[in-house]
Amino acid sequence: MPSEKRLDGKVAIVTGAGSGIGRAAALLMAKHGAKLLLIDIERERVEKVKAQIERGGGEALAGNCDISKPESLTECFRQAADRWGKIDIVFANAGINGTKAPIETMEIEDWDRTINTNLRGTFATVKYAIPYLKKNGGSIIITSSINGNRVYTSFGFSAYSTTKAGQVAFMKMAALELAQFKIRVNAICPGAIATNIDDSTDERPELEEVRIPIEYPEGDQPLAEGPGKPSQVAQLVLFLASDDSSHITGTEVYIDGAESLLH
Repeated sequence: MPSEKRLDGKVAIVTGAGSGIGRAAALLMAKHGAKLLLIDIERERVEKVKAQIERGGGEALAGNCDISKPESLTECFRQAADRWGKIDIVFANAGINGTKAPIETMEIEDWDRTINTNLRGTFATVKYAIPYLKKNGGSIIITSSINGNRVYTSFGFSAYSTTKAGQVAFMKMAALELAQFKIRVNAICPGAIATNIDDSTDERPELEEVRIPIEYPEGDQPLAEGPGKPSQVAQLVLFLASDDSSHITGTEVYIDGAESLLH
């Protein structure tokens, strides 16, 4: 049976830790004994998560980093290593929806912003964590999506879906490359989850010109009435971060209540 605290003595980094899936995962990992470096572009949000962890008797650091700017990431990682002497878990979760527009009218700058945040940011997060993880091995979890992997009907999401497909390909490459160092790399692919990521969506009106109507008379959430919860995704992250998943690497795990099977 797994221990009551499955991450005792582990040091975890969570990007996008100020809200949604990142916040839920950070709180759950802290509950299970992990020490947390919380990274978010919004300092105020991670300070609140840090305070909540500390009220529960846990330890946390707040890092104000932009994952699309690698120099800020390296400084954040150094803070965690200096404080606790190691890094064991990296949850590369931060990302944006970005611009939702037809390919023809999407600006190159909007494409680049989504690619740089989601794909380049994930690459940088993993790259700069490797020297720390190599010392003792560890677990990397990447937040991808059903979009770009099983679902292609989110019209206007060409940039977002491309980053999510790229994250899964990158995860598989990294899993094989890093296996010799006992570093596991996996990806989670959520469907609709009740978070505030829609706040980062810039939906353009010309999208109506390319959208193909799709109707689901019974709704598109077979397992539940409505989107999933961040706490449900956090349970999957905890499993992949813990030794309970010690022989799992190079794998994408769908957590969508069968939503993507309808598409």
